[in-house]
Order: sequence, then structure tokens, then C-alpha cells
Amino acid sequence: MARKIKENSNIAIIGLGRFGMSLAMHLSNNKRKIVCIDKDEKKVKEVLKYCDYAFVTDDLSQENLEELGIKNCDIAVICIGESIDVSILATLNVCSMGIKKVYAKATSEEQGQILEKLGAEVLFPEKDSADRLANRILSNNILDFISLNDKIDISEIKLPKKYIGTAVKDCNIRKKYGLNIIAIEKGEIINTNIDPDYVFEENDAVVIIGNRTEIIKFEEQ
Repeated sequence: MARKIKENSNIAIIGLGRFGMSLAMHLSNNKRKIVCIDKDEKKVKEVLKYCDYAFVTDDLSQENLEELGIKNCDIAVICIGESIDVSILATLNVCSMGIKKVYAKATSEEQGQILEKLGAEVLFPEKDSADRLANRILSNNILDFISLNDKIDISEIKLPKKYIGTAVKDCNIRKKYGLNIIAIEKGEIINTNIDPDYVFEENDAVVIIGNRTEIIKFEEQ
């Protein structure tokens, strides 16, 4: 077992099944610190390749989680979808700590409804892949993400503030970044017939397709 956390860690991953391990791997190339928890010592040793802190424990009580330093995290992901009672208890205890953002994996709609009532954003592994979640966690502006291959993504992004009040044709997003806008979302309305004279408004989101590196550059504005 790794040493106890002595500094703030950005992301806690509780449960190192296929989803949790994949999430840790996707997040490992970024500077944000990760702490992982699982009852399986072999998995904890394996995940230390991707994080500085990892703990072997099956005690997911609030007291023990606080003792391990989970309360210092900004984001927690509960990846224990199969053991419903353990998943619910862990989610309840993590949400009770006041962590800013809690994601929890569910294997059924009923489990998802319970987790949502506890205060978590629910993940269904059949449609929420670890790499999609990693991109949502790592960006404040990416709302959703689909990878077409190793280089090309489709991303739904909160419109950077600098473009509010600017017409689509004047943004030059294709010229500057090589990105194409394929939809504009306003609330529940999605418009795929892009009018070049449309003027972007606050709270607009755009769905764009293009090179992953250029999407990140655009989003970071």
C-alpha cells in the first residue's frame, strides 16, 4: 500500500475493475494527481504505474475514506457498479464529504436513480467509456466526446467566451484550427443546419469535428 496522501489530489478512483483501471490509465499522462482504492492488492500494485497514491482497503466508510485523504479531492469516481450495495454506500459516503463532483457507475436504471438521488452523476458503462469520462474530467468545457480514431474526435464544447456576439463566419474556426462546426446547441435545441450569419450567444455549445490537438487548443480559450 502506498503512503498516505500528504497533499491535495485532484481525482479519486474507487474500484479498479476494467473501467476504473482504464480511467486511471487515461488520466495518468496529465499533471493532475490521482488516488486509487481497491480491495485487491494485485490491482493496487498495478495501478501504481499510473498514480502516486493507491490503497488496499475494503472499508469504504466515510471515516476511513477521510483518513485516506479522499476528502481532499475535487472529483471522485465510484467504479463499483456490480456490487450494488457497496456502490450505493460508497457513493453516499463520498457525497457526504462535500466533494465538488462525484461520478458513480451503475449497471441498471434503478441503481442509477438511487445514485443520482444521492448526488452523483451516473455513468452507464455500455455508453460512457473511460476515455470519454477522462476527457470530461480533464476539461471544464468539453461536455461530451467521441473518438473516431487516434487523431480525430467529435466534441461538444461550451463556446469560449471570446466568440460570444460573433457570427459563425467571422470566427474563422476552420481557418485557425482546421475544425468544422457540425451542430450548435442551445438548451435542448440542436441545430445542424449552420447559418454562417448566426451570432453566437451566451450558453451556446458547439459540436465540432477535427484533430484532437486542435480541439484542445480551441477549448483552452
